[in-house]
Amino acid sequence: MGLGVVGGGVATTLIDQSLSISQKIGLPVNLKKILVRDLNKPRDSNVPPGLITTNPEDILADPSIQIVVEVIGGTEPAAQYLKDALSSGKHVVTANKEAMAKYGPELFDLARQNRVNLLFEASVGGGIPIVGSLMSQLLANDIQSIRGIINGTTNYILTQMADQHSETDFHQALAEAQQQGFAEADPTNDVEGFDAVYKLSILASLAFHQRVSPDDIYRQGITNLQPQDFRYAQELGYAIKSLAVVTLEQGDIRARVYPALVPVEHMLAKVDGVYNAVEVTGSLCGQVLFHGRGAGRGPTTSAVMGDLIDIGRRLHINQPPIPVIESGHTLRVQSIDDLETQYYIRLNIADQPGVLAQISKILGDRSISIASVLQKDTFPDEQKAELVITTHPARDASVQEAMRLVAELDVVNQVSNMLRIEG
Repeated sequence: MGLGVVGGGVATTLIDQSLSISQKIGLPVNLKKILVRDLNKPRDSNVPPGLITTNPEDILADPSIQIVVEVIGGTEPAAQYLKDALSSGKHVVTANKEAMAKYGPELFDLARQNRVNLLFEASVGGGIPIVGSLMSQLLANDIQSIRGIINGTTNYILTQMADQHSETDFHQALAEAQQQGFAEADPTNDVEGFDAVYKLSILASLAFHQRVSPDDIYRQGITNLQPQDFRYAQELGYAIKSLAVVTLEQGDIRARVYPALVPVEHMLAKVDGVYNAVEVTGSLCGQVLFHGRGAGRGPTTSAVMGDLIDIGRRLHINQPPIPVIESGHTLRVQSIDDLETQYYIRLNIADQPGVLAQISKILGDRSISIASVLQKDTFPDEQKAELVITTHPARDASVQEAMRLVAELDVVNQVSNMLRIEG
């Protein structure tokens, strides 16, 4: 279902490598139908026209079709197709992170009721085998945290801004990403963090064996980042990355997607361009890093085909469907307010004596301790300067309140940015 970039890759692989795939499974594999929206759309794949249809019932109502691959994306009509396929007793492979994040529990229930497989490795991380690892190889672990760069578009943009921080602002980096084909014409889902939220919802649900809804995850995009943030971060020993983080803290889950400062020596700070990386910390395995291309035709096709072959092998030896493990208890998902971490704060201030004292008092009154201060005489003609403050660990709600009060000071022209530091 779907013959776009990924669908074309899957169809071409099934046709060109039919013999090899059949040998790996132990059964012949036949591609029977491909659903498209427009029959007349030009296509670069070598798919025989007789396989193409615009009627979903040609797939959903055909009892001879055992496995459905959904690579349409989005929620409608894709989510309904997924439900219909599972309800009709068909095994399903999907690359649809939004549908899995929003309708995962319902889809899993349908898979259980109809004793079929629902596999979705391609929904997170392209060709990185993170979903399967959480469902099998890492299952003996109590997962303590997942930290990752799971959106290639934002990572490419931030890499460009970091490499050329004196010249490239967000809009220029975004335009270059679009020109290179790494960003959509409407980049909202990527740059505002929605895509990463869907993916983190899936990873968190698998890691902690319960539903973590996208609505439970704090989200902040990258559109407010400026070239000077990258200069100052580098001076302080950090890289700026858009991180997806979920942690288990004192029996509660905390999940967030936001741009953060990462120490330059940390593994995630070295992940550049369109690459993704996911760091999992478990009770037995310790820290494990998964790294690779997070999107694109090849990596995503690889993940889809891996799931398809897995189901085929299970059919061959009559194995039961792969279960999705759920815990017997429910962990609370905490808000961002109680997060305790360090902060990077950039202020545009009046260049005059006593400014730092006024700001320090507001911070001190809320138990926020200053770790370092940089003052840059960026606007001497206007008698303005930039003040960059990093803090020791503090409560998020306290820092947010302090910034509201700092912004009201006569000597502060603007709270230009506030970013968390992930150590």
